[in-house]
Amino acid sequence: MVLVKLPDIGEGIAEGEVVKFLVSEGDLVDKYQPLVEVMTVKVNVEIPSPVKGRVVKILAQPGQVLKVGEPFIEIESEEAVEELQPKAPAATHAAEAVRINRKTSDVIATPAVKRLAKELGVDLSTVKGSGAGGRITEEDVRRAAGGYETRIPIRGLRRMISERLVTAKSKTALVTIFEEVNAEELVKLRDEMRKLQHEKDVKLTFMPFIMKAIVEAVRQYPALNGWIDDERNEIVLSKTVNIGFAVDTPDGLLVPVLKNVEAKDVWTLAKEVEELAEKARQGRLSLDDVRGGTISISNYGALGSYSGTPIVNYPEIAIVGVGRVEKKPVVKDGQVTVGELMQLAVTIDHRAVDGGTMGGFVLALKKNLENIRQIVRGV
Repeated sequence: MVLVKLPDIGEGIAEGEVVKFLVSEGDLVDKYQPLVEVMTVKVNVEIPSPVKGRVVKILAQPGQVLKVGEPFIEIESEEAVEELQPKAPAATHAAEAVRINRKTSDVIATPAVKRLAKELGVDLSTVKGSGAGGRITEEDVRRAAGGYETRIPIRGLRRMISERLVTAKSKTALVTIFEEVNAEELVKLRDEMRKLQHEKDVKLTFMPFIMKAIVEAVRQYPALNGWIDDERNEIVLSKTVNIGFAVDTPDGLLVPVLKNVEAKDVWTLAKEVEELAEKARQGRLSLDDVRGGTISISNYGALGSYSGTPIVNYPEIAIVGVGRVEKKPVVKDGQVTVGELMQLAVTIDHRAVDGGTMGGFVLALKKNLENIRQIVRGV
């Protein structure tokens, strides 16, 4: 017999939630045939069979969280080697978690409660009874119908996001600095270059310009471009700038990573941001699309917010929050005039970076954005 276990997927992923099994007990499977789809904190993966054989027993259920090394299926095979591990899985598209419903015949409820459920359009097989022995009460039915409250299980991507944020808050020493930026030159340059966006076949936003400004700030303050390896108690600084950017999707927040930003021009960055964001919204991100980040951006300005306090994408050291551009009164040459301002919020893990370095980075980033033409050369 072969016990197939959840493999070490990498990127510090220690567990995964079973989305659905792709085989059933008694099925014949080939070597490398996908057995189960598992949702990790970053992406969904399919775990392949390490051997050819017959599925004897499924050891887990959809919605169950498996730790790395925990068995989830038993296969009978002539190639059987006890505790044989599968190879690293290939990334697959994201999928909704499967919900297991009880059979209607298993429902415990009085005829009056069943009649009420029918009137309110409530499927009793989805209702958890609060009465004795699991009996479904009238209050349970009304609650399920929205009469009192709505209860949503925290599972799937939402559970992964919740755990990731709690980890970031509990294992790091977060500090945020705010700075206001004169965005007039940034707006002008973006608008000028937008005249070419039909020719370039891409929509030009502020994001590529912000990325280039971050690259230049990182050149001056490389201590913010990396992550903390808590297992080895080491700070790891990267020689390349791989920027993760938050994308709001129907299933939750995802952070694809744009690699080697320092080597790309504004138009290339715009195209890759657009492609990765679309893949995120369609649930088609691969594991490679979300790994390897060294610093992140949270563009809450795209959602209409002027200010925010971003949380670092653990185990990274820093994240840059960017608000919307807003017209505000400013003093220029002793006169009050209307300016276009944008607020930055930079959050760092204080374990890796001190206040002086953090402040220097923020001011460098501000200067870069206010002099963006000098940063974005050759346009």
